[in-house]
Amino acid sequence: MTPLRGITLKILSVLAFSLMAICVKAVAPHVPPGETVFFRAFIALPLILGWLATTGTLREGLTTRYPMGHVWRGLVGTAAMAFNFMALGLLPLPEATTLGYAAPLLTVIFAAMFLGEEVRIFRLTAVFVGLIGVVIVLAPRLTMLSFASASKLETVGAFAALSGAMLTALAQVFVRKLVGTEKTGAIVFYFQLTASLLALLTLPFGWVVPTPLEAALLLGAGIFGGLGQILLTQSYRHAPTSVVAPFDYVSMIFALTFGYLIFGEVPTGAMLTGAALIVAAGLFIIWRERQLGLQRGARRVLTPQG
Repeated sequence: MTPLRGITLKILSVLAFSLMAICVKAVAPHVPPGETVFFRAFIALPLILGWLATTGTLREGLTTRYPMGHVWRGLVGTAAMAFNFMALGLLPLPEATTLGYAAPLLTVIFAAMFLGEEVRIFRLTAVFVGLIGVVIVLAPRLTMLSFASASKLETVGAFAALSGAMLTALAQVFVRKLVGTEKTGAIVFYFQLTASLLALLTLPFGWVVPTPLEAALLLGAGIFGGLGQILLTQSYRHAPTSVVAPFDYVSMIFALTFGYLIFGEVPTGAMLTGAALIVAAGLFIIWRERQLGLQRGARRVLTPQG
């Protein structure tokens, strides 16, 4: 294990996903979310295949023992991506990023509901605090009737972001089940393939011919998305999950910086307050998972074998 390299790769993956979000947000006023999802997933496929070939894992990346698991994960994950892309088009970048942080909190709940994982008071309290943060961020968007049409669109964006977070959390539950039988390469590859095929189904609902600039941005979204996935996967090869996971929240720094410099977005006090609670809750859950992992490891060492 080389933790410093793992952390560096994790931060680079977060930067790549942030650049992907910028590309998606820039084309959102003209390009439908379904079309954006297609380019994001389809363009990433050659990168993923090249990475698998380079690492000598191409065969295992194309081998699956549970094809329907990939289908269900693909359905939920593609829907999550579409909602997240819709939110990026309707909300300021920092706000869309903040609401996306609800996904790890909801994963705790869904894992308890669908996988039977034990969730005790510490993590439940963290989830509750984080969800309070979500409500604080959402609150300014909840009264849509008296607002102008632009504010109504932002309200739709807020609920799209929350829907995306819920579906992302559900997709993570499917991934946890797939990890038991499937290699990482297969999980990554078949998601890109499934998302590409599902996104094509939206073709009759208003795809547009992108301008040269939009085409370049869509290409960038696919490249940065694929690169981010590869860097993320590689980061876990060099450091434990509990070490690199907290650096997900570096994306808030990128979102605030890029949102201000590129889109002229200034975060509100409510957004920053809610973000602080959500990030604190997420970090506590990561810390608690690490403690529980250490305790389980200690019990295995102390338990006589054979």
